Amino acid sequence: MNRRLLTTLSIAFVIAAICGYLVYRMVGTHLTAVRTVRTTRVVAAAKDIKLGTILTPADLTTVEISGSIPQGAILQEKQAIGRGALTDLYQGEPIVDARLSAVGAGGGLAPTIPQGMRAIAVRVDQVVGVAGFVTPGMRVDVIVTGTPPGASQAADATVSHTVLQNIRVLSAGTDIQRDAEGKPHQVQVVNLLVTPEQAQTLTLATGPQTRIQLVLRNPLDTKIDKIPTSAIGSIFGERAPAPKRERSSGPRRVRPARPKSYSIVIYNGAQRTEQKVNPPGE
Repeated sequence: MNRRLLTTLSIAFVIAAICGYLVYRMVGTHLTAVRTVRTTRVVAAAKDIKLGTILTPADLTTVEISGSIPQGAILQEKQAIGRGALTDLYQGEPIVDARLSAVGAGGGLAPTIPQGMRAIAVRVDQVVGVAGFVTPGMRVDVIVTGTPPGASQAADATVSHTVLQNIRVLSAGTDIQRDAEGKPHQVQVVNLLVTPEQAQTLTLATGPQTRIQLVLRNPLDTKIDKIPTSAIGSIFGERAPAPKRERSSGPRRVRPARPKSYSIVIYNGAQRTEQKVNPPGE
């Protein structure tokens, strides 16, 4: 065999062996790093859990998470049992402490109210407005329609005024959830998240001669506008009646009645004629 060919083959085998060894070392190091990744077992939802539900052992399971775990993740089931869900939880989702109510707070609507805020129930008309399309988390404006105190009870005295803007909806009716298809329930009572001052305003606005309507708004639109009060007369293009002039209390001057016509007597010698003419300007 040619000596030069033998030398070339030997060098090729050596190079191939070195490359194979390097590849083996690189793959082995990567597999070792994968096998040594730390996993942590955390508590997760065993099924879909609705807002306000008080957690029981049947609602919980555990899953393993590799690497870093979510902040506030619950590691033991006893830390979650008996606490209410502040938001919807979905099957297999790790449960974090911030999404559960405080220990002993229970479930329902109350734990979802932030500190310093209030929840107030507002009765709305089921036929008009968007009452049947309001779901938790949406933003609405509150419009009150009625007759202001001290005004006449005539129909043309009715006005409409926006009393609150950009108010968050906590729940609708007695059920704070959507139905199985994700559609809102038809209800007549909506719970709004307000400040104590706004709660007083809504309480005053709820009366036998007023009607409250909710106006749905874009959640991204947080601008508070200055909206003037609207009167029912402005809808039909009517203007306010001109003020009546007060009559003087002094003696009234009576003008003499103008005669309807004048008589002119014309003498022509011994002949006498009479002719009637109208006053000037008539």
